[in-house]
Amino acid sequence: MLSALVNAFRVKEIRKKIIFVLLMMAVYRLGAFIPVPNIDVEIIKKILFQGDGTGIFEFMDMFAGGALSNFTVFAMSITPYITASIIIQLLGGVVPYFEELQKQGPEGRKKLTQYTRYGTIILALIQATGTTLGIREAVIEPGFFNLLLIIISLTAGTAFLMWLGEQITEKGIGNGISIIIFTSILSRFPYDIKNIYNYLVQGTINFFNVGLFLILAVIIIIGIVFIEQGERRIPIQYSRSIKGRRVYGGRSTHIPLRINQAGVIPVIFASSLLMFPAVIGRFIPVAFIQKIAGWLEPGMPVYLITYSVLIFFFTYFWTAFTFNPEDVAENMQKYGGFIPGIRPGKATVKYLEKVLVRVTLFGALFLTVIALLPFLVTAVTKVSINFGGTSLLIMTGVALQTMQQIESQLLLRHYEGFMK
Repeated sequence: MLSALVNAFRVKEIRKKIIFVLLMMAVYRLGAFIPVPNIDVEIIKKILFQGDGTGIFEFMDMFAGGALSNFTVFAMSITPYITASIIIQLLGGVVPYFEELQKQGPEGRKKLTQYTRYGTIILALIQATGTTLGIREAVIEPGFFNLLLIIISLTAGTAFLMWLGEQITEKGIGNGISIIIFTSILSRFPYDIKNIYNYLVQGTINFFNVGLFLILAVIIIIGIVFIEQGERRIPIQYSRSIKGRRVYGGRSTHIPLRINQAGVIPVIFASSLLMFPAVIGRFIPVAFIQKIAGWLEPGMPVYLITYSVLIFFFTYFWTAFTFNPEDVAENMQKYGGFIPGIRPGKATVKYLEKVLVRVTLFGALFLTVIALLPFLVTAVTKVSINFGGTSLLIMTGVALQTMQQIESQLLLRHYEGFMK
């Protein structure tokens, strides 16, 4: 692996991309320390945080890399952008106009990206307004202009993160939004180790609890690597054709259907989507809405059930978005390819859909179990560790996907990759 990393830095183009990503990660962490003006941070912590590591704001602070607890310009993190992306993707399945844009290739994607940006700003304004009004007692001199300045600061922070993520995706390696979340979770790692040490000193937990957590972490990491590498290979045979004196086709290959085609996107989407209504509900002084917000607190039965359903939904949704059986079948037929024993055309589409549904089921089950396992362990041991399964799942998944992208670029230049 070290030799592969050395090979990556030998290639000027890849080296530039890696350095660019590292610099953008540093910029993000630097911005996470720029405070929102006219805010008393100590009062913020009393209002938002329970202090026991549970609750929606502790969970949000993990995604924000501590920016929420310090109430910096990145306090809302990138969640409005993720929520806007989900909405735009869902509209593509029900609104003909958005569905048509998805089929228009690069030009259509540009328009969808633009709509996602507009949606991000709208959602960020709504969330920033609700958050600002909810923490008014922490505002120093809560006049109209001070409140407006806070709303603009929070919205601008999210807009900058959106731009930063797009720059990483375009000029670096990996998915920019995933890398921002990866950086946020990684930055909380020392804080979580300190908390575990304090719990040990106080006697809240013992070494058995820590050992159980470490075993869980190792199982999660091994499971993620195993599932991410797992794939169902569908054999493809290309018919032989003769043009002039040359013979074309007649070769065999395969379509690799990954068990977890969606990666860590379903977990990120499900977590972000559950945050938004829970936060808004906490700040609206209506008993019924606040009751719903209480149900959606991490660890509550309604939260766990909804979380599981959303992970399943987004696993299938994102897999269908990234892998279209009709396009694959059409391209195969166009170049004279076929699946042995399956007729080209509609029969091939139905076969691919059937295999895809079955393979994706295992990926969805795996993601759900890994995401829920820490909550179950917490319920049994009565120990709350913020750096849990969801964190490890996202970190390991993002790191693995980024390494695979570096590997693919190395193989193009005849270097040996990470996965030997």
